[in-house]
Amino acid sequence: MVTRPDDINPFTNTIRPPPNETPTEMTARLKSEEEAKRRSDKIDEDIQQARKQAKRERNIVKVLLLGQAESGKSTTLKNFRMCYAPQDWERERAGWRAVVQLNVVRSIVSILNIVEAEINGEPVHDYSGSDSDSDASLLEDTFRFTPSHQLLVVKLAALRSVETDLQRTLGLGVDAAQFSLSMSATPFDAYNTGSSARRKTRELAVRHWAQAVKTNDNVRSIDSVAEVLANLKNEMITLWNDKTVQLVLERRRMRLPDSAEFFLAQLDRIATRTYSVSDDDIVRARLRTVGIQEYEVQFNHSPVEVPLVDGAWKWRIYDVGGCRTMRAAWLPFFENTNAVIFMCPLSCFDERLDEDPAVNRLEDSTILWQAICSTKILERTQLIVFMNKCDLLKRKLKQGVQVKNYLTSYGSRPNTVREVVSYLRDRFKDMQHKLSPRPRHTYIYPTTVTDTRETAKTLETVRDGVIRENLSNSQLL
Repeated sequence: MVTRPDDINPFTNTIRPPPNETPTEMTARLKSEEEAKRRSDKIDEDIQQARKQAKRERNIVKVLLLGQAESGKSTTLKNFRMCYAPQDWERERAGWRAVVQLNVVRSIVSILNIVEAEINGEPVHDYSGSDSDSDASLLEDTFRFTPSHQLLVVKLAALRSVETDLQRTLGLGVDAAQFSLSMSATPFDAYNTGSSARRKTRELAVRHWAQAVKTNDNVRSIDSVAEVLANLKNEMITLWNDKTVQLVLERRRMRLPDSAEFFLAQLDRIATRTYSVSDDDIVRARLRTVGIQEYEVQFNHSPVEVPLVDGAWKWRIYDVGGCRTMRAAWLPFFENTNAVIFMCPLSCFDERLDEDPAVNRLEDSTILWQAICSTKILERTQLIVFMNKCDLLKRKLKQGVQVKNYLTSYGSRPNTVREVVSYLRDRFKDMQHKLSPRPRHTYIYPTTVTDTRETAKTLETVRDGVIRENLSNSQLL
């Protein structure tokens, strides 16, 4: 039997040009083959790059901070950065001065709006997001405004223009639609989403900010704000401490941001021409997270003796916005996640969502936790819960607010922080055991993330636990 050359290679007939091929058909075929080879080479190149990236990042632990809006995610991220990225923390410190001032001004302006509504006889509205029914007759006859109150309102009205100036200052060099009215986790986070290229852009933004604050126009703007606050310091203190004003806020169930009381109690220090931002100020400064915030922190030692690439462990931490419209953006970040830190604010048991007043905030956290536990893509992810805002929970319980009135399953348990934490810890663990696609442990910590000292201890425990779990999963331990 004679073997023809074409019979040796089974693909010969496949790649042989069709008989009677015209020049036009041949040109189209060659172009198609060239495009197919280009796509194949690109796939091979992507695979090689992915392998190199995986090798470079084998000591990078991917951590997601999840939870509803105002649960403490950004504050937890600040604590991580303060403890483990001190150089970045110090470099951005000056940018937080205007942020803290804006927090103060917004709180005072919010109070002014309520006082003016009361003076003008506008109907009572519930501003608190509380489950409680608003009582329009509450304290109705126990207070009267005087001319001195009206004078305070007139003098402090200047703060409305200061608020605009501060927003403009914070929006320096960024798209106002992104930044000026909806604020993000740091003064530089409009640049801080997604990729290493964007992280480099963020570094440029930090340098831009540092240079910008040296220019005469911006220095005058910052100094003029400090001047106005210093001149109105006594009026702001008087407004905040006035018993009549406090009764009005109570009557209208005005719920200021959690940090407002801290800042307004510090007006003697903050409303000065020489104000310098402290770590506690930065941690408490309230800024809305816009988009996905990504940071890397580095640990120079691990809890076990294992050789490390470049002698360090790195965490890539993602803080994603918690409002309902942002939650669809969570899913792409679930893949290859090593750990989820879920923030559950305990003090919100009697509050409702700003986005949907029909939904209790604690119930919303419970629904989110169930979804995270049952998500198959996270089945091998370590789950950590921060039962946060224990300080605010303690304050509410001391005021006599009964948990059982809002959480019927709580029953007749004692109305104490310890019992509430214990009950919810058991409830969250039980949900995890029932819903997780595979067995795993859940680590739960009661926290007050605005307490930087105690939070530093918790973060150290979390750090060591996550690294150990990651090494175990990698079969290196």
